[in-house]
Amino acid sequence: MKTASFVHLHVHSEYSLLESAARIWPLVHRAKELGMEALAVTDSSAMYGAIPFYKACKAEGIKPILGTQLQIKDETKEDGQVHGQKGFSLILLAETLEGYRNIMRLLSRAHAEGVYHPVLAKEALHGCTEGIIALSGAQDGEIGSLLRAGKMDKAKEVAEEYRALFGSEHFFLEIQDHLLEEQRLVNQRTVDLSRATGIPLVATNNVRYLREEDADILDILLCIGEGKKIDDTERTYQTKEYYLKSAEEMSERFIFLPEAIENTVRIARRCQVELPLGETILPRFPLPDGQTAEEYLQKVCEDGLRLRYGNDANEEVRERLAYELSVINRMGFADYFLIVWDFIRYARERGIAVGPGRGSAAGSLVAYVLQITNIDPVKYNLLFERFLNPERISMPDIDVDFSYERRDEVINYVVKKYGADRVAQIITFGTMAARAAVRDVGRALDIPLRDVDRIAKLIPAEPGITLDRALKRSKALCQAVTNNPQTKKLIELARAVEGLPRHVSTHAAGVVISRDPLTEHVPLQQGHDGHALTQYTMEALEDVGLLKMDFLGLKNLTLLEQAIRLIKEQEGISIDLAAIPLDDTRTYRMLAEADTAGVFQLESGGMRRVLREVKPSKFEDIVAVLALFRPGPMEFISDFVAAKHGRREVTYLHPVLEPILKETYGFILYQEQIMQIASKVAGFTLGEADILRRAVSKKKRELLQEQRKKFVDGALKQGYDDKLANQLYDMIVRFADYGFNRSHSAAYAMIAYHMAYIKANHPVAFFAALLTMAQGNMDKVAEYVDECKKRSIPVLGPDVNRSETDFTVEDGSIRFGLGAIKNVGVQAIRRILEERAKRPFVDLADFCMRVDQRVCNRRVLEALIKSGAMDSFPGHRAALLAALDRVIEWAQRARRKEEEQIGFLVKPEQHNEEVLMVPDVSINTPEFGYEEKLLQEKELLGLYISGHPLDEYREVCEHFSFLPLHRLKEKREKQPVRLAGMVCAVRNITTRHGQPMAFVQLEDQTSRVEMVVFPGVYHHAMPLLQRGKLLAVEGKANRQGDEVKCIAERIKELTEIAYTFTHSDIPREAFESPPMVFIKIEEAVESDVVKLQNLQQILRAERGMSPVILYYAGKRHSVQLTEEYNITPKSDTIRKIEKIIGEGMVIIKKR
Repeated sequence: MKTASFVHLHVHSEYSLLESAARIWPLVHRAKELGMEALAVTDSSAMYGAIPFYKACKAEGIKPILGTQLQIKDETKEDGQVHGQKGFSLILLAETLEGYRNIMRLLSRAHAEGVYHPVLAKEALHGCTEGIIALSGAQDGEIGSLLRAGKMDKAKEVAEEYRALFGSEHFFLEIQDHLLEEQRLVNQRTVDLSRATGIPLVATNNVRYLREEDADILDILLCIGEGKKIDDTERTYQTKEYYLKSAEEMSERFIFLPEAIENTVRIARRCQVELPLGETILPRFPLPDGQTAEEYLQKVCEDGLRLRYGNDANEEVRERLAYELSVINRMGFADYFLIVWDFIRYARERGIAVGPGRGSAAGSLVAYVLQITNIDPVKYNLLFERFLNPERISMPDIDVDFSYERRDEVINYVVKKYGADRVAQIITFGTMAARAAVRDVGRALDIPLRDVDRIAKLIPAEPGITLDRALKRSKALCQAVTNNPQTKKLIELARAVEGLPRHVSTHAAGVVISRDPLTEHVPLQQGHDGHALTQYTMEALEDVGLLKMDFLGLKNLTLLEQAIRLIKEQEGISIDLAAIPLDDTRTYRMLAEADTAGVFQLESGGMRRVLREVKPSKFEDIVAVLALFRPGPMEFISDFVAAKHGRREVTYLHPVLEPILKETYGFILYQEQIMQIASKVAGFTLGEADILRRAVSKKKRELLQEQRKKFVDGALKQGYDDKLANQLYDMIVRFADYGFNRSHSAAYAMIAYHMAYIKANHPVAFFAALLTMAQGNMDKVAEYVDECKKRSIPVLGPDVNRSETDFTVEDGSIRFGLGAIKNVGVQAIRRILEERAKRPFVDLADFCMRVDQRVCNRRVLEALIKSGAMDSFPGHRAALLAALDRVIEWAQRARRKEEEQIGFLVKPEQHNEEVLMVPDVSINTPEFGYEEKLLQEKELLGLYISGHPLDEYREVCEHFSFLPLHRLKEKREKQPVRLAGMVCAVRNITTRHGQPMAFVQLEDQTSRVEMVVFPGVYHHAMPLLQRGKLLAVEGKANRQGDEVKCIAERIKELTEIAYTFTHSDIPREAFESPPMVFIKIEEAVESDVVKLQNLQQILRAERGMSPVILYYAGKRHSVQLTEEYNITPKSDTIRKIEKIIGEGMVIIKKR
């Protein structure tokens, strides 16, 4: 190390969550700018950023010093845990690799033993301080706290205690000067203590942002973390000194204590930690005595080969298995495959659903014979080298899908098998996205919520959108920033905090398994579910060399699991998904019709359009559809469809491509096809072909040229000409961006097919399971119930005497589950089902008497009544609700008497007598009106069970192509739409120009959307914008981020359109104005009073929407009759009129 005058040893990065604005890379870069040659990071009770910090320092040529700020308490309870609030700060710096490991051990223990916060008992430091340099924590440390209180003798005693713990060369008294009066007092006493004890001083700055002008960013972060406003008077933030000061600034600040500055350099020089990044630390599989991992893997593969192929495995299969095993063994991954095989075997043996595979692992025959995957890679032409390339050493990555409900069982098995100290789940961080940053900062600045919400909604709702990109994309956002100083400040501060970690969470799938105790390699903490959680992210764990596996919980597997159970219970049919035929006619007919609501990967509106065009007729078509429906390949869909259906000739650049591209009609859809072309044409090994695939996808010019030369040279050696070789290479480069992992596509296509098969062949069980999965998402429940109605599958309301927790199948119908009722919790349902198992409930009193009202309280009972779950009891809903309080009171009294052993209701045979004595629920309470009843069901179930006001208009809506409201979200910006729905809320406003307009909430059987009615339309539609009105709307989709609204252009009452549709023989559009009816009155008729009276009777009897105009021929004069004489011009109505006044006297004219 060159001569340096100061090194920062107390630094908080962004990973001191919501306590620092110093991002790691800018922090290291700034230290480099200031001429620093070493830098520490000491995040609060964490080492989340240690590895990225280490790598950033190495990249910038700065020595990284790894450490943490630990909280210490001098007390422990009998339970071994450290109780109470935060302890005293202690800075720990790793002097050696062993010191780094000791810090990880201590930090892990602090998280395990601290009750409310990660706090370590001081006694835990004993025997775990080797290789650590400790700083006293300045005014926030135990010694500083004693000095602040004037307890000099006790401070000296504690200082000696720490020196004894760490060693005389490894403990320093830390001083800071942030221009705080209290701090200066502590500093003077710390100097006196140093002189009295000989413990050396070290100067630090509590770094939390980069530059002095960044102080406001930290202020905002602290407000966000504390849930306070920036102007709150009780806040203690009072300095702007927490920035990364230069060596000169620090030397000047401590000009009278030069040794405190010099000691920072001495400490930095002593810290010599080199992390062994890039090594691989694979766990070991516990083997039978006398066998190696390679031998045992060979054995279980041979067993699996017989299971998969019987004794008919051909030479191709056997050679491929031998080849794959040789590669796996050579790369040292035998233990890895055995570990995965073992926990999947455990899952299968216990009936836990396991997916057919995911990602490139489906290309491995070893994985297939071990039942890790369920796709035959030989049959489906999947490539092992796409998964594991013998020519490019990298860790294998097998992601496994398990039933969502039972994933934890498998993780618990792994923890038990390999040890709780060697298995952990992986941390991830929730960061402040653009909109969230604006809302958080707005709250801290105390800007009115409506103003903040308005600004946040101007940010396009796109995944990964940043405020910088939003400012380029949204003119409205730019204008708001330009025109309003408050908005400008809001956005500037939001940009400063955007992307910073906000909270810790658990990775959805990642689990790490280690050969040694994990704290040798990574600090741990407790996840929300009590599982151990690594403090390093997935990327950092890979750098450290630990093995990561993905245990994914897939709800679709749970759905299949439940559907199969229901089929067994209701139909007596056992279904083995691995054995179902892949050529089922019903399944492909359903897919060709795009009837895929609820089917994994095939449910979206866009995917349904592709299915209608492709019309899958074999499993390969489903694989192709999943690969096609992505940005890029979408442009080939029409050509692909034309080729599949024989409307376009399939051509190949050379006949050698036909066997490779035949299944995809001449298109390169899969990455594996690129590899096969390189192998066949240029003589590449499949390993070399995988390197080519990776190279061309990166689009780096030098790599492209290098691979072109290699490809062309190889092709020439294989006997192909230069022109063809270059054409083929150009084709590979063009398709490289679009190529999809065929193994992954095939694996997901298998799950999609399984679900489609169950839906096509066992729809009732399928929808019962699907509705159970959708519980909690009322919009989805409503959508799927509507799908059931289309199939004439009755969906029965909830019933406390028949419903289970989930949706169930009941005599060909689906019964609503109690778990789908809002305000009815798990504990209440458990008690209801426990009591019902003894005997059915007789009435409301019986229910209240038997079910514990501490769990099943009034709110739960009200929800059960209003949702219809107590309709089987005597009394209608309104009567039950009216009697509820009296019945509850009676049940409480009766229960107390029973408990007091006062003969009341003691004998079961007396029970019915006493039920007659309970409050009467049949009192004269009027039943709820139809509409009120429906609204209550909607509130509690998310949909109408007894019916829906729109149900009787289903045929009209289908005839005029009205879009179900839940599908509005599929529409593009400004795409024309037609909607039908019931008005459930209206918000009338006035524009800045004083014109009235409205925002209207419309809902149908499936969803709710917002309709915007601008002044021009509002003027005509105002009488229709009333709650409960059924409307037909023509307009355009308006996308605002992830929300899609309808801009209304024409609004009519649905009943009007329905009446015309039902009664008129003249075909016309839904929004076309009704035609005008002209009736010619000749002079002879004009003078015939009887005929005119008969005409009047017909007009009154045939009421409709078409205005009637009488033309008096003799007078050459027309009169439009009042609206009471409007008719619907049906042919029989016209015949009746002409029978009176003469044939040909009625003319219908469109307006």
